[in-house]
Amino acid sequence: DEFNSKYPDCSLEEPWRVGDGNCHGGEYNVNECGFDGGDCDDFNKKYPNCNVKDPGWVEDGFCHGAEYNVEECGFEGGDCDDFNS
Repeated sequence: DEFNSKYPDCSLEEPWRVGDGNCHGGEYNVNECGFDGGDCDDFNKKYPNCNVKDPGWVEDGFCHGAEYNVEECGFEGGDCDDFNS
């Protein structure tokens, strides 16, 4: 099928998520899966060293903290500015 021919080394339980317009982290945001079929390109350019499970939490208006509230993730894209001040 088209997915396997485009991403032969990408093995996921839910391959339909690749290229769906949402950046999924973890095993989706890797070279073998085309960085989630291109869905994570903007996120990876803006936060190249931010490796989180749910990239959609960054800049969503809510401070989730923990591994999201770090410099590599822009302190959650600014979501944690009030918390950190």
